[in-house]
Amino acid sequence: MESKYITHNFAPVFDSYSRILMLGTMPSPKSRESGFYYGHPRNRFWKVISDICGSPLPLTKEEKTVFLLSRHIALWDVLAGCKICGADDSSIRSPKPNNLDIILSHADIQAIFATGTKAHQLYQKYCYPKTGIKAILLPSTSPANCRLSYEKLKEAYSAVSEYLDVPGL
Repeated sequence: MESKYITHNFAPVFDSYSRILMLGTMPSPKSRESGFYYGHPRNRFWKVISDICGSPLPLTKEEKTVFLLSRHIALWDVLAGCKICGADDSSIRSPKPNNLDIILSHADIQAIFATGTKAHQLYQKYCYPKTGIKAILLPSTSPANCRLSYEKLKEAYSAVSEYLDVPGL
């Protein structure tokens, strides 16, 4: 498969009450096809994050947006564009980072989580020097990361829960 330059085409999900920023790398072909983040039917992001929050699984784009905002979770990706082969993060070339100040200047973000090693590496290289906020590495929820059981994935993502109950919200 040949790599081609892909431009990120989703707006970030956030509002002024967002306290956690979760960052992926770049929308996969399935996500771009479905029109929203973590759109591959076997991606475990929505199941694990809803389980951590003790909530029903959101299914539609609208339900997912309401779910995130009601729990003060912002969602975006590290990259605004890159050359990539399909959904293979290891093939990323010519990365262009998103301007995270779009979120950070409007929300009191308490923690940034990178959902996968490549997202974390790219954040550290391109975003951390500007934000000064360290990102917490979480394992990828991609179907390609099948070596990690759901139980281990949920255990890792439980780190998010300590930031979910912010006094005064």
